[in-house]
Amino acid sequence: MKQNFIQSRNYLLLLLISIGILWGCSSSNNDPAPANQYLVSSSVVGEFTTAQLSARVDGAALGSDNALVIGVVKGLIKNPIKVIKVVYNTKGVDGKAIQASGLVIFPKTTESVPLISQQHGTIADKNDAPSLYGTASEAYQLASIVASNGFIIACPDYIGYGASANLDHPYEHRETLAQASLDMLRAAKELIAQEKAAWSQKVMITGYSEGGFATMALQKKMEEQFPNEFNLVASSCGAGAYNKTAFMNYIINQKTHGIAQYNSLYIWVTMAYNSIYGLNRPASYYFNAPYAAEVASKGPQASIPVSINLAYADTFRNGINNGTDTQYITGVKDNDIFDWKPKTSTQLYHGTADQHVFYFNSETAAAAMKAKGATDVTLITVQGTDHFTTLPNYLLGTLTFFTSKK
Repeated sequence: MKQNFIQSRNYLLLLLISIGILWGCSSSNNDPAPANQYLVSSSVVGEFTTAQLSARVDGAALGSDNALVIGVVKGLIKNPIKVIKVVYNTKGVDGKAIQASGLVIFPKTTESVPLISQQHGTIADKNDAPSLYGTASEAYQLASIVASNGFIIACPDYIGYGASANLDHPYEHRETLAQASLDMLRAAKELIAQEKAAWSQKVMITGYSEGGFATMALQKKMEEQFPNEFNLVASSCGAGAYNKTAFMNYIINQKTHGIAQYNSLYIWVTMAYNSIYGLNRPASYYFNAPYAAEVASKGPQASIPVSINLAYADTFRNGINNGTDTQYITGVKDNDIFDWKPKTSTQLYHGTADQHVFYFNSETAAAAMKAKGATDVTLITVQGTDHFTTLPNYLLGTLTFFTSKK
């Protein structure tokens, strides 16, 4: 009898263990927290007072006639901030595991606040990556001020900057930008738990220019592939090149500004897709002499001070126009992110005089989304402003939008 009792007791104990209700099981508060899946490491960059943040606004290049703007920006500063650099796990262009980096900025407050993922615009100087927190970076100026207002801000570097600076940045590549930004959000979530910060569980995403494109790519990926992972409540995208197919067709066929600085970004996209999609063609396939040699040696730093359609080679242009260059056309189309149905409340900001990223990118996106049944997409058209003079409308509008969603 005693042996049968012991066997029965042992069986019961094993059963209790197997269904997780035994005292001391994994739900105990005394057990260690589960290991992080995305966050590899974190290090404090610094803690900054409201006075120090206010001094940054005084030192910003706002001009002497922007006293009102300076006053408005200073009015956003409410809390000290804590800035933490993170290294996290993500995937590269080839889909293989890689480590990337970014920055998380915490307001020093007991208030439960939302988490914003802020995707940065084009970075030509790798020293301006968010995780390096240089004074010229968006993270140092923009994100820090917004965080002080009562938001946790996650700022991904993307691939090619920070911890992965040894790699080329896959410029305007939808999948890589979305993956790096999503995994940064996941790492930020783990860091928030580690820091025991008060998070409302709400997530908002935003970015301008390449950051606008990255934000739209991130939103599409989150909504379509991971709809229940985060409580995404708002998306604000500024001046992104969402309609890549129309953009490419326009710049190879139409007369444009001839501004070398803008053309360098078209060069960057052209050659990035050449590499990402394994075409590996010489620059001379895409560009006429004498520009091809400079593109081959300098890449995006090549100077093409003419309308970019004059620089593109006839063979490349013809292949796009008559549909025979299927490899390149497919690569470009893979990065179209305008024709889908968002569920999240979404705002698109764009200036009508934008000669850098043309207005039709946002116009066609809003029209396509509404045609698919999206009911909460708003195109905010800023009349007569260019790529840079639209920024104040985007910044203040986005902050107002996000504050209404808190």
